[in-house]
Amino acid sequence: MALTKNPNVLKWVDEMIALTKPAKVIWIDGSDEQMNALKEEAIASGEMRLLNQEKLPGCLYHRTLPNDVARVEDRTFICSRNKEDAGPTNNWMDPKEMYAKLTPMYDGVMKDRTMYIIPYSMGPIGSAFSKVGVEITDSIYVVLNMDIMTRMGARAFEQLGDESNDFVRGLHSKANIDPENRYIVQFPEDNTIWSINSAYGGNVLLGKKCFALRIASYQGKNEGWMAEHMLILGLENPQGEISYITAAFPSACGKTNLAMLIPPEVYQKKGYKVWCVGDDIAWMRVGPDGRLWAINPENGFFGVAPGTNVKSNPNALASTRKNTIFTNVAINEDDNTVWWEGLDKNPPENATEWKGAHVNGKEYTAEGNKLAHPNSRFTAPAINCPCISSEFNSPNGVPVSAIVFGGRRAKTAPLVYQARSWQHGVFVGSIMASETTAAATGAVGVVRRDPMAMLPFCGYHMADYWAHWLEMGEKLGDKAPKIFNVNWFRTDDEGHFIWPGFGDNLRVLEWIVNRCNGEADAVETAIGYEPKPEDINLEGLDITVETVAGLLNVDKDLWKEETKGIHEFYAKFGDKLPQALKDELATLEANLEK
Repeated sequence: MALTKNPNVLKWVDEMIALTKPAKVIWIDGSDEQMNALKEEAIASGEMRLLNQEKLPGCLYHRTLPNDVARVEDRTFICSRNKEDAGPTNNWMDPKEMYAKLTPMYDGVMKDRTMYIIPYSMGPIGSAFSKVGVEITDSIYVVLNMDIMTRMGARAFEQLGDESNDFVRGLHSKANIDPENRYIVQFPEDNTIWSINSAYGGNVLLGKKCFALRIASYQGKNEGWMAEHMLILGLENPQGEISYITAAFPSACGKTNLAMLIPPEVYQKKGYKVWCVGDDIAWMRVGPDGRLWAINPENGFFGVAPGTNVKSNPNALASTRKNTIFTNVAINEDDNTVWWEGLDKNPPENATEWKGAHVNGKEYTAEGNKLAHPNSRFTAPAINCPCISSEFNSPNGVPVSAIVFGGRRAKTAPLVYQARSWQHGVFVGSIMASETTAAATGAVGVVRRDPMAMLPFCGYHMADYWAHWLEMGEKLGDKAPKIFNVNWFRTDDEGHFIWPGFGDNLRVLEWIVNRCNGEADAVETAIGYEPKPEDINLEGLDITVETVAGLLNVDKDLWKEETKGIHEFYAKFGDKLPQALKDELATLEANLEK
């Protein structure tokens, strides 16, 4: 029974049914009754496993095939009509060619399967920020995950209305989970996403990166708003005033930890608190007051399990205690709970590793094997998070005071600096980079540029994306958030991190907020404004002001080397590179010569 009268939805659904020829069609209304029936079906078929309901109430376990465990950037395409519009950083194919290639793969692909039609809203129901998607899938795993990650069900159609054609059409089939024929394809001009031959998270939960970043970034450019790969946090001071910060970091730079930060004890005693609005994606638009306002379009966390523990991120761990789906972690067979590397130092002896083999975990891990896949995941409801913001469901979002960029640099970038202007801030975001660690494949210490942490997620030409940022700055004028860059990862000559990180990053955020409120001084350097070392609060820390001065040091020779890398990176964008960014690079070079 269709959940909507919207003719645009019904016409498209009929076309997809005719193409995929399912044995059965179910419209997902999102009711508890329907969800419970689907969970029971998934458990009965072996697709899901029910975990210990005393210790992990409502939690399920799922494993994917070993060939299907991560996002696949080489199989991800932006199919705009003009190749130029996809830009040099995306894979492109002509939409006509791509449809012609994929249509035969979908032909009859669901003939002995059930088709699930999932209406969902990215963002709170009733918010002007929110956008609706409909995902068609043959995977119960997708339905149950989308239930956690989005506002899913009949209410999404209320958000869409009976006439609107502004919905994202998502078609997904597991097909044969064949990696050679795996495609994750965005058609930005058609508001369409097609995904085939994967059953893994980010490739198949089409609301996440595919819609909320790749399609939404294109929509934002056309409609005058921004879809960004950013966490959103609220920093509450002892007077009860909350300042909101959005922040973008490449992977492995502690983004989730910052989003759910626990203040150091000296700050807690004074009454500081941190509230999580979002851990991954921010949609931002200019509000009626002329300021930039942000919502988190998601409803849950799709987090990397390994390394999450009571010390690194207690709030993330607490979020997984109920109604969570765990994918590709290990199972402790003694009590039917989950385990992963970094959870604690005691791998279960009676374990099932992520591929399904029963092993003695202690012996298995001692030989260098991993019980959980390094990219194993938890899908957890945001409302489970102990520090979830009271503004999480606010239809208006939260006003943004500061935008923070960051990366992992051993020597170049200082602990923190502030951009001189919005234009300079866009430059700072465009040159964002991290050095590869041992965890990444290939050489260590190679600089990888990841502008605004959007390199894999920008749905159009990156130089046009920077131009859109510059336009947003013009719209905001003097009400624009201030822009900063942080680097928690400076190392000493032995390679040890100098800054303690984790909760102590609040000390840097405090300076950032004070700068936004006009309550902190700064010193101008070649690269931007920096704190005076004594203005970073070191109370309760075993670090000297001299150490902080070292962390803030700007090595001009390293930065001259850096500008060569920036020129090389910018060269990819040819004539499209905004003049403003060329000017900022020239200013940086001139400053380094002074």
